[in-house]
Amino acid sequence: MVSDEGYTGEVTVGGGADVRELAHLRITKVAVDEAMSNNCYLLTCRETGDQVLVDAASEPETLLPVIGDAGLATVVTTHQHWDHHRALDAVVRATGAEVVAGAPDAAAITDQTGVPVTRTVGDGDTVAVGACTLEVIAVAGHTPGSIALVYRDPEGHPHLFTGDSLFPGGVGNTFGDDAAFAQLVDEVETKIFAALPDDTWFYPGHGDDSTLGAERASIPEWRARGW
Repeated sequence: MVSDEGYTGEVTVGGGADVRELAHLRITKVAVDEAMSNNCYLLTCRETGDQVLVDAASEPETLLPVIGDAGLATVVTTHQHWDHHRALDAVVRATGAEVVAGAPDAAAITDQTGVPVTRTVGDGDTVAVGACTLEVIAVAGHTPGSIALVYRDPEGHPHLFTGDSLFPGGVGNTFGDDAAFAQLVDEVETKIFAALPDDTWFYPGHGDDSTLGAERASIPEWRARGW
């Protein structure tokens, strides 16, 4: 098995990427945009070289060199918020990548970017990264069509890309909407925490990574505070 020792997931805008080498998949994390500090994740199949980008958030001048000459099969946009797709048009024009998004957010993403979503997904759908597979988890609340993606490493623990639905310390912002918060925390608890083990490493849309085990005991606190 390829060791992923040394990966921390701590990246800064302009500070370069952090790379995690799994047995079958390479995860490259980079932060873009000083103001928003979005995380973008390039996933590379170690067998075929095929690549998928999770959130073309900003700075195509940063993302395209990370993608490199291997090209890009797919861009997955985790949700419709503007800060997660500002580089979508430039990246798709440069690579010809398929554009994937959660069905309820697809029209808004196209309206905001001018880029057609070529495939909409929902719970249980999959996205191929060469010989590797990402499973889609629909997690509504932050936006109606927010999605997370889980890679079940056959030689290790699961890896989960959560967009803005789950962070270390809480769920995503629901902007004072009590119903949206209740929906989000319910879906995060039932679809993520109840379905995946504690050693699941998750990669959020902003900031540092964490594990489900490190966050699980705090769910009642999140519910009580309402954010």
